[in-house]
Amino acid sequence: MSHPTPVVEMRGISIEFPGVKALQDVDFTLRPGEVHALMGENGAGKSTLIKALTGVYAIDSGSIVVDGAPHTFAGPAAAQAAGISTVYQEVNLCANLTVAENVMLGHEPRRLGAIDWRATRRAAAEHLARLDLDIDPASLLSSHSIAVQQLVAISRAMVVDAKVLILDEPTSSLDADEVRQLFAVMRSLRSRGVAILFVSHFLEQVYEISDRMTILRNGRLVGEYATAELPRLELVSKMIGTSLEVLEKLEEAPKRSVAARADTQPYLRAIGLGRRGAIEPFDLDVYAGEVVGLAGLLGSGRTELARLLTGADRADAGQVEVEGTTTRLRTPRTALGHKIAFSSEDRKGEGVIGDLTVRENIMLGLQAERGWARRISAKRADEVVTKYVEALGIRPADPDALLRNLSGGNQQKVLLARWLATAPRLLVLDEPTRGIDVGAKAEIQRLVAELAADGMAVVFISAELEEVLRLSHRIAVLRDRVKIAEVTGDEVELDQVVELIASGGRS
Repeated sequence: MSHPTPVVEMRGISIEFPGVKALQDVDFTLRPGEVHALMGENGAGKSTLIKALTGVYAIDSGSIVVDGAPHTFAGPAAAQAAGISTVYQEVNLCANLTVAENVMLGHEPRRLGAIDWRATRRAAAEHLARLDLDIDPASLLSSHSIAVQQLVAISRAMVVDAKVLILDEPTSSLDADEVRQLFAVMRSLRSRGVAILFVSHFLEQVYEISDRMTILRNGRLVGEYATAELPRLELVSKMIGTSLEVLEKLEEAPKRSVAARADTQPYLRAIGLGRRGAIEPFDLDVYAGEVVGLAGLLGSGRTELARLLTGADRADAGQVEVEGTTTRLRTPRTALGHKIAFSSEDRKGEGVIGDLTVRENIMLGLQAERGWARRISAKRADEVVTKYVEALGIRPADPDALLRNLSGGNQQKVLLARWLATAPRLLVLDEPTRGIDVGAKAEIQRLVAELAADGMAVVFISAELEEVLRLSHRIAVLRDRVKIAEVTGDEVELDQVVELIASGGRS
């Protein structure tokens, strides 16, 4: 069977940053009229390869050929001029402008030197119609959902008649119906001969939409495969480069039951704790050595509950007891003084600091707990950082690397290292595995199980109910910012939790 001439050929691509070989002799081929998934762990080199193709990074060696012609892109504009457009995970649009202004930005029709707004709206409507999108070009972009904004971003990318469309984690914030709408647009573009490079951590979506896939690991090429011919377990094994023992243990382990606690004092007890407009008053006990999962849909109040337990938000109702003593958790630093640490779901906004090093990010929590006037010695900092870089497998294992140069999964590990360094008695993890690959996800799940086994209390939040069930001894179910139920024991099943959420706790 003959294959169409590739629209992109990358050969022997190598890129090195100070102390980091991000890509080593990687080949990548993209053909017209296909969806090609780029797979690998966080830190495998996916983002670096995309940035090499789009001119964000200069390559140290290798060649890039687009439509048969060799190219050296000086930046994204040069790549776009060659027909390569990118839509990133975080939609890069102007919410205060109209849909038409966003679609045609930089390509507005002009008349007598001025923008012809009527023609701009008409042209935007035509581009939207090509993707079968029924969106009012005159409406404000901010009035639409994230899913619609993603589709507008794709429409803008296609204004230049792109031959190659790169979609980097486009489904991370979409629900099932919105994913179906996006996939319909992708299939339409594929049928028109557009080559689509698709990056996603959702394996089911990769198998549903992609024709071929290229797998990277540790900056090297593992191989290129037809999606239909590569079993899922084999894909995972190739991505993580080890046996699937860790994943299989997590999947096959029976749910851990915690013995009755009638004569045991919880480490933390919330009694009628609530905050007006955020979450209704709730009761919750958290014991040493157990994982309490919070289950519920987006907006159910999981994060709001976690923030009250950790002083990130201040309660206006109820009270908290720590080891039997009533305690006011006014701030996260107050909570840290009681050995309660909180890892926020907003990794970039409330977690890691990209312009600081791995070392500085890890030491932030410990230094804050100690007080800024009492500096931690360099020797002590080296001991702490070395311990957690090795324990969590942070890559690259360079404490002086800037945090922003690490992959998302490794940034998450650095954030966990920061809080583990404070030796917490209670660790509250809000979406610690969101947006990271299956290998890093398995490592973090294993770590959570080990921390509980060693006596730490853990509150665990994840949008993936299977993950919550797999790890938790006890699950608090929330809906519409109300804690509606608590379920415990080996007998808890996914269907039972889903039914509780759907029914609001009514039998």
